Amino acid sequence: MEIWHNPRCTKSRAAKKALDEAGTEYTERRYLDAPPTVAELTEVLGKLGREPWEITRTKEPVAKELGLADLPRDAANRDRWLQLLAEHPVLIERPILIDDSTAVVARTEASLTQILG
Repeated sequence: MEIWHNPRCTKSRAAKKALDEAGTEYTERRYLDAPPTVAELTEVLGKLGREPWEITRTKEPVAKELGLADLPRDAANRDRWLQLLAEHPVLIERPILIDDSTAVVARTEASLTQILG
């Protein structure tokens, strides 16, 4: 399992703690320091069953600077959303837990339970 982790985020630290307490083996990826590529984002979105705008932190200052509120959320603009997430990883919702076949945005107890079993 891999966790896309931001150690300054309360939800991210809670997810990491839950992994540790469950004895789950995982790789920690500090995605702000090692941003995912467009290809990696595409793969993870497939596992999440979501679109890029659904995992975007639209209240971040950079989101406002980029005008994301006005960027259409549709297939024609999907590549632009992916590129922006790759260029500005602070926009990616966290934490994301990824295993071989699935992924979850682990912001709640229920989402953690979904992936940890």
